[in-house]
Formats: sequence, structure tokens, C-alpha cells
Amino acid sequence: MAQFLPFFLNLTAQEDQVAMIDSVIGGLLGSVIGVVVLIALWKIYTKAGKPGWTVLIPIYNLYILLEIVGRPGWWLIMFLIPVVNVIFFLIISFDLAKSFGKGTGFALGLIFLNMIFLLILGFGNAQYIGPVAAS
Repeated sequence: MAQFLPFFLNLTAQEDQVAMIDSVIGGLLGSVIGVVVLIALWKIYTKAGKPGWTVLIPIYNLYILLEIVGRPGWWLIMFLIPVVNVIFFLIISFDLAKSFGKGTGFALGLIFLNMIFLLILGFGNAQYIGPVAAS
């Protein structure tokens, strides 16, 4: 049994190295996706006439998004309640699409392929038509 011990120790070291490499790659990929989403949201906020830097401030950026789509500020509290926040996210996604003149299909894209459709909304030719939920 002693002759197999170095093999098991070496295998464990290799598994540790693979896990470390996977962690680094996952962290870098997550950071890149986060930065891309921030850039897309910055463009969306700018198109809506709001300062882009508000995207960088947690909670306040959601308050500004509620202003963009025309929802009341107290909805911010609803995003703190589990399960309810998912429903409100769906409503906000539909409102955001409508605020930029897009339809239901685009809203579904915002829900299921969020990063891609945020980039389309921010860098595409969509124009902000106003807070549709307020009307």
C-alpha cells in the first residue's frame, strides 16, 4: 500500500491545481460579465437622461431604474422580499422594454438573455420614449 501513497498524493495535488485554475477562470469570467453589464446599463441610463454613474451605487441604481420605467420608489422595498422580487423583476423588464419602444419579445429577451439584450438596448438604435408605467 505504501508504494501507491505518492500516486494518491500527487493526484490530490493535481486536483487542487485544476480547482484553483477553474476558480481563477470563473472569477475572471464573472468579472468581465459584470463589467459588460455595467457598461450596458450606463448607456441605458444615459439614453434615459439619467447620470450613468448612478449604475455604480447599489440600491440607488435600482431606484433610478424605477424612475426610468415610471414605477414608484416604494417598489424598492419589494425587491428585498424573496420570491416577490422575482415577480417585480419581470414587471420591470417589461416596463423597461416598453420605455424604449420595444415589445414583449424584447422583454422576454431581457429576462432570459439579460446581458445580450441590455447591450442591444444600450448600444442599439432604441430611443427612450419615457416612463410608460406612469401613463
